[in-house]
Amino acid sequence: MDKSWKSRILAHLLLEPSLSTVSSVPTVGLSCSGRFQCGSSSQCINSIYLCDGKLHCKNGEDELGCVRLSGRSSVLQVQIQGKWRTVCSEDWNNRLGRAACKQLGYSRLHQCFIHFSSMSFDLWFLFHHSKTQCSSGLVTTLKCLDCGLRPQYRTRIVGGNITKQGQFPWQVSLHFRNEHLCGGSIISPYWVITAAHCVYGSLYLPVIQPLHGAQALAVEKIVYHNRYRQKGLDYDIALMKLAKQLEVNGSVQPICLPSHGEEFKEGTLCWISGWGATEEDGDTSVVLRSAVVPLISNQNCNKPEVYKGLISSWMICAGYLEGGIDSCQGDSGGPLACEDSSVWKLVGATSWGIGCAHINKPGVYTRITLALSWIHKQMEVSVHI
Repeated sequence: MDKSWKSRILAHLLLEPSLSTVSSVPTVGLSCSGRFQCGSSSQCINSIYLCDGKLHCKNGEDELGCVRLSGRSSVLQVQIQGKWRTVCSEDWNNRLGRAACKQLGYSRLHQCFIHFSSMSFDLWFLFHHSKTQCSSGLVTTLKCLDCGLRPQYRTRIVGGNITKQGQFPWQVSLHFRNEHLCGGSIISPYWVITAAHCVYGSLYLPVIQPLHGAQALAVEKIVYHNRYRQKGLDYDIALMKLAKQLEVNGSVQPICLPSHGEEFKEGTLCWISGWGATEEDGDTSVVLRSAVVPLISNQNCNKPEVYKGLISSWMICAGYLEGGIDSCQGDSGGPLACEDSSVWKLVGATSWGIGCAHINKPGVYTRITLALSWIHKQMEVSVHI
């Protein structure tokens, strides 16, 4: 790795957003065609200034989303002039690790290194074609918080089982006026993911009730995807920031987010959980129920006899085409959780479906891997405030 390239990485990782560092490079115009638009403003900048370690947008939008973790090993990558560069381990230290995690919206760091030959093929190909040379042969991998751990259960919603304590320590219930409305998943001590349709247009902030928490937790703010529309089905995702840090323990802890580029194959068995109705148009459940469902490819879920092309890239289907087991009303926003090497990852957030447990009408979930950039940008902005 050449020194100038490395210096740009270090400059970016150690950048603290501050209006005093705004550059005079940006231009303002009515059209941003071919350039980067700074948030919702009319301020435009040349794309070469994205992720260069300097703030060119007034509110620093050009330096958001410049760090990501890729593949099953969570290899650290930094965006430089529109290209993602894998970060070598040379001269790496915990200070940079904490800075990288902060860029992703976390405040903690767990760190290790791996040899590049153990990366996935796609990441290995990118690494060897980015003109990067790691003298140690090691690249940096990060884990920013403890997540995705739970006791092992051998037991195999509609058609589901009553859960045991600690089985889904990331599960929460959204309460409006002391009534369960939707589910959600803890992804950090401050953040919960749910479905946008659960909170869109609400005049009241919900209260979060962890599965085995002693008391409800207040929500400080809600951020839903800006492309979500109430009458649409896409981009059905929202983040809720808690007013106080959640106390993480054996029965309450975050689920891991997947990394960029991770794939979860059709047929993979995953868990759904929630307090939703146990039958269509029925009352919500008084106990948390769960079930195992296989993932279904978008190609199969879009077949004429299933959802007739309604499934977009932002969606993932899970369930049984023969019916019988499914999420239902009241389960919205809750997790579609898949296990990978004894670590549980949030693959989907319960979004919609036609009926409950009908033949050829499996559950549809927001695909978390496509929402990663949006999720980390919201968390990144908040951690710097």
